[in-house]
Amino acid sequence: MSTNSTRRMTVGQALMEFLANQYTVDGDHRERTIAGTFGIFGHGNVAGVGQALKQLNELRPGLMPYRQARNEQAMVHQSVGYARMHRRLGTWASAASVGPGASNMLTGAALATSNRMPALLLPSDTFATRVSDPVLQQLEHPWDTSITVNDAFRPVSVFFDRVDRPEKLFSIALSAMRSLTDPAETGAVTIALPEDVQAEALDVPEEFLQQREWRLSRPLPQRDALAEAVRAIAGAERPLIVAGGGVLYSGAEDQLRGFVEATGIPVGTSQAGGGVLVWDHDQNLGGVGATGTLASNKIAAEADVVIGIGTRYSDFTTASRTAFRNPDVKFVNINVASFDAYKHGTQIAVIADAREALTELSQELSGFTVSADYAAEVARVKGEWDGLVDEAFEPSGLSLPGQPEIIGATQQASAPKDVVIQAAGSLPGDLHKLWRVRDALGYHVEYAFSCMGYEIAGGIGAKRGLEASGDDRDVIVMVGDGSYLMLNTELVTAVAEGIKIIVVLIQNHGYASIGHLSETVGSERFGTKYRAYDRDADNFQGEDVLPVDLAMNARSYGLDVIEVQPSENAIEELKAAIATAKASEKSTFIHINSNPHIYAPDGEGWWDVPVAQVSEISSTQAAREQYEREQEPQRNYLG
Repeated sequence: MSTNSTRRMTVGQALMEFLANQYTVDGDHRERTIAGTFGIFGHGNVAGVGQALKQLNELRPGLMPYRQARNEQAMVHQSVGYARMHRRLGTWASAASVGPGASNMLTGAALATSNRMPALLLPSDTFATRVSDPVLQQLEHPWDTSITVNDAFRPVSVFFDRVDRPEKLFSIALSAMRSLTDPAETGAVTIALPEDVQAEALDVPEEFLQQREWRLSRPLPQRDALAEAVRAIAGAERPLIVAGGGVLYSGAEDQLRGFVEATGIPVGTSQAGGGVLVWDHDQNLGGVGATGTLASNKIAAEADVVIGIGTRYSDFTTASRTAFRNPDVKFVNINVASFDAYKHGTQIAVIADAREALTELSQELSGFTVSADYAAEVARVKGEWDGLVDEAFEPSGLSLPGQPEIIGATQQASAPKDVVIQAAGSLPGDLHKLWRVRDALGYHVEYAFSCMGYEIAGGIGAKRGLEASGDDRDVIVMVGDGSYLMLNTELVTAVAEGIKIIVVLIQNHGYASIGHLSETVGSERFGTKYRAYDRDADNFQGEDVLPVDLAMNARSYGLDVIEVQPSENAIEELKAAIATAKASEKSTFIHINSNPHIYAPDGEGWWDVPVAQVSEISSTQAAREQYEREQEPQRNYLG
């Protein structure tokens, strides 16, 4: 075939066929970068991307799979859940119409970028020619008529461009793929598509449509930086590793395990790093920081060298810069992204792939081990914490069990490789402390953006990703009623496609997490309860619980539903319900009521949420005094 040959195609047709032929390559592994396209059609894209998908479905079925969704935000969440299970090597595209369809994806875009997860967004845009200006659903600014809704994607995307002329498609599409497959820069990649341009024809070079491979970058550590890191670690008396999602995305679990077994260095994990070691590994102290374990936070407080591997060091990981209290603490930051490697003023930044860096460190630190006293201390605090978790998992016999008991029952009824999905509310904190991860992919808590409503869509995306890899493990979505009410309609997608997930809905009639936080800042759970409006008091603080039936809601979508009634046997019934759900081939919704005032064991982590400096309310005054005491250890790290 001549390299000069072309095909007459619309922009939408060319883009869809181009995306179908892009592949990510990581060593011997090769997979499609864009596994398929989600789409909700409106006047902005039905004749462009929509027609292109229809044409491929009819003439070349399987080349670009199309799947429906019920909400544009949820499309992006599905893409992120899929990408997590594929360690960022593959994702989905999401196509939306103009105006509200496009802007509905903004939250999903911010979530993808915050989590450094690849997701391709294809929001339709208003007419490039402006021949029908202003078109239905068009946003107008008198002071700048060039602005459209899609410009809002700029700050939440790692790449943004607009195909306002057909011939721009080639360079824009290639640049978008570069960003999607770059471990240091990936996130939401947005290609805005004016509705008229989508349907315009152009001559497309055949070579643009051929299969193209994007080889994943695995940068090696620079020799000088590595040598400095080795010196710091070798001179440490109380080193601690903080392992983040970068370890998993690099596939570096084996290298991490080998390194810590050889050196005895303990590990604390961020939310994204859950699964880098199995929970009962001798060096795994569990979550670190604001939602971390007491074991991890005790060791972190006195660590003299903190080795961050693939972590972005969020405020939860550092307990708002109170976790690492050694005045002479040094940070060795290993990250593929220089932005993260240089955080906290570190002078020992190793810009490298986690797997490659750990391989080099293992060689350079051969023979180094922590002291016997330090190893004994690590073992002691780990054992003490594991005992506290055992106690928290013990059934209380209360008719309304606490969330720790519910987590314990779910844990015990699940299989070692099952995946737990969560994102927001009180569950992420409790899971970070309590969930005993038994597989590298077994823990997925979206906690960079902590988006209420992510859970169900993200869980469906995760299951979709597992099925694409031939993996039949179960996905268990744990969600509170607050997050469920934010975005539950994607359950219809699971039913429509026969995608099996297990949803454990914890009903506590309000926002449990923010309710507890409200108490700590002196606001006494104001506005956090789901109660009938009290006209006399002008608030929702009464005890008149709403007659909302979420089990009936899930049943109306077509799911199998199991209701665990309040009783002293609720925990045993929950275990039985999960066993039934696992044995089923269909999605199952399990409803259980809980007591939101029963908390997980204290990990002694802190989170900086400012309290009103002045107040006429005594509860707020007391909270301010407590806040100022807790703020004292906070400092800027310059390690």
